[in-house]
Amino acid sequence: MAVTTIDLDQRVLDDAKQLTGARSNREVVQRALETLIAVRRQPAAVERIIARNFADEPAAADELHP
Repeated sequence: MAVTTIDLDQRVLDDAKQLTGARSNREVVQRALETLIAVRRQPAAVERIIARNFADEPAAADELHP
């Protein structure tokens, strides 16, 4: 796990905590990063579905976590 220090707008952080139900700053940042990754990967996944290009092997559960 990486340790870093970042400056965040407290109002934005508070809003994100309220919207996500996160209990800590670390949790809200983690959820935000996971959501960003999932959203950015989504168009490629949709294209694979449209093309019916599926993997032969089922995905591991940890690969499905956003």
